[in-house]
Amino acid sequence: MATTTMKAIRLHEFGAPEVLRYDDVPIPAPGPGEVLVRVHAVGLNPPDWYAREGMPDVPPELKPPFDLPLIPGTDVSGVVAALGPDIGAGPDRFSVGDEVIGLLRFPTALQGSAYAEYVTAPVADLARKPATVDHAHAAGLPMSGLTAWQYLIELGHDHPSPFQEARHRPIALDSETTVLVNGAAGGVGHLALQLAKWQGARVIAVASGTHEAFLRELGADEFIDYTKQRAEDVVRDVDLVLDTVGGPGSRRFLRTLKRGGSLFPVYFGDFDDAENAELGITVTLTQVRSSGAQLAELARLVDAGAVRVALDSTFPLADARAAHERAARGHIQGKVVLTVVS
Repeated sequence: MATTTMKAIRLHEFGAPEVLRYDDVPIPAPGPGEVLVRVHAVGLNPPDWYAREGMPDVPPELKPPFDLPLIPGTDVSGVVAALGPDIGAGPDRFSVGDEVIGLLRFPTALQGSAYAEYVTAPVADLARKPATVDHAHAAGLPMSGLTAWQYLIELGHDHPSPFQEARHRPIALDSETTVLVNGAAGGVGHLALQLAKWQGARVIAVASGTHEAFLRELGADEFIDYTKQRAEDVVRDVDLVLDTVGGPGSRRFLRTLKRGGSLFPVYFGDFDDAENAELGITVTLTQVRSSGAQLAELARLVDAGAVRVALDSTFPLADARAAHERAARGHIQGKVVLTVVS
């Protein structure tokens, strides 16, 4: 590389989207087990704005360490530009020029420094980019796709959740299973819907009415417009609710489940263990974790046409503020993505 500096978005203070600054910073050097990635696109995720705000609602004991100035971002699609030492050997070894995607260092580090022209990436966090899509679509896959995968298909790790004692276990999905996805049009929701359909399940999608055609195109068997009726008033006897919205309102979905069913809130809410036991319902959640191996499985599904990543909107890296403002307005259909190399 002829240059030693790059453009990156950095936080020098916590706050609203206007604290995101477009800076010149040194290009990082890959360490052992890492490669340097020339970033083409970056997917936005809720931890990005949690970090930007300084995680004010998270108890200090649950906050990962992070210091300012900070380059946000975890989801990357790009091209390997250089190799660090000790990256392994064999046919699956990455080489300079390989197109890759990854969820970087999550949740070990709150942010993976992806809002930049270059980023270092642990090889264990990377998978080969799906060949059938561009970098912008590929960048929308890692965190949202792995969240849906680890909730619905395979946890794939033994790390305990910081939010509960119970171990999260995905349930078997097949043609006899009915799954309700709340927040089905969002990043996690639209991918979870497709993974459940891939497994053969019947899927009820809950979102606002503007998303109905989109979600039916993705395979939703039934659609509920939450602005007109509440899912808990009209749905009964489902096997699984994946509530991608979660929070205090998640408890209302208990009444939609059959005995022996499961409720998986992506953001934990206010539940009563005794009530859950009396109803015969399992309520668990998990913390998504980086996994190059699972991301490779998702990439294969994208290439096979079983899963597609929808883009709500794209913004140049320099306009990260506008991207965060778009995310804050909500009602997102798919993913918001930053483009770095056109």
